[in-house]
Amino acid sequence: MMWLAWRQHRKQALFAAVGLAVLAALVIPTGISMRNAFTDSGLAACLRGLGTTEFLRGDGCDSLSDMFSGRYETLATLSMLFVFLPLLVGLFWGAPLVARELEHGTHRLVWTQGVSRMHWAGVKLGLVLAVTVVAAAGYALMVSWWLGPLNQAGQSRMAELSFDVQGIAPVAYTLFAVALGVFAGTVWRRVMPAMAAALVGFLALRLVVLVQLRGNFLPAHERTFPVIGQERPNPTLGDWTFSTGIKNAAGEVMSTGEQIQCGPAVAGRPDTICAPYGPGAYNFELYQPAGNYWPLQFIEAGLFTAVAAVLLFLAVRQIRSRIA
Repeated sequence: MMWLAWRQHRKQALFAAVGLAVLAALVIPTGISMRNAFTDSGLAACLRGLGTTEFLRGDGCDSLSDMFSGRYETLATLSMLFVFLPLLVGLFWGAPLVARELEHGTHRLVWTQGVSRMHWAGVKLGLVLAVTVVAAAGYALMVSWWLGPLNQAGQSRMAELSFDVQGIAPVAYTLFAVALGVFAGTVWRRVMPAMAAALVGFLALRLVVLVQLRGNFLPAHERTFPVIGQERPNPTLGDWTFSTGIKNAAGEVMSTGEQIQCGPAVAGRPDTICAPYGPGAYNFELYQPAGNYWPLQFIEAGLFTAVAAVLLFLAVRQIRSRIA
């Protein structure tokens, strides 16, 4: 049975190996280049000088950071596309795993050759899941290393999409995508409907977690700084800011989704953008501090891994008792 499973899925293993090799060919040279530029430009030394200062006055390292980020803007944009890799694995590895066998009826041939349903399912799932974990872990390690300088330059690894392609979360996303595809295949029993169900289910849960849950897994922090003044948050701390706005002196929210500042010299002028908010107004932002990166990674990875385990259990139960 192991030999048969390997014969059926060796192309997937080959594609995974080739994909990792191509990824390595991209990230290793460009990653070394980014690290050299990060040091040679003086940005690394500037950031070390800032330390963990929460608020800045003046330019800080903004000019150096902008130059560095602008130079590698294309690579930063390319990295965001990796967020779709777990979905593709789920669609093309998970959904056909059982659905293709059921659609073509080849499962009956195996089951009549002395191979039990559970043995058949265990070998096929075990092999594909093992390749999935190895490939996803390799991809996540390389991308995490690759984006290191951009993270330090101000592209926080806590932010949307950046968080999703680094750390251990991508491995859990990939396991979830494969498990969802397998379960969908046992329910719809045809490849295309299973792929469609996996696509919708994956995107739905990922969006719910990103928009509704991630910022609340741990208690959010609030940072405030005055509308009138020159003090502003340090953008290189790596915090994930997910809500911003302006409050008046009484603490009432006057505006959301924006922050403003006016210098003391123009504070009293009625034609400034700060005038409608009155004296004592201040900017606020809700954020998850950079120190919560790994706790959030483990929480989210645990959530998706648990959902994957439930889906695999349901898929095995379908195979054992509900598929003829």
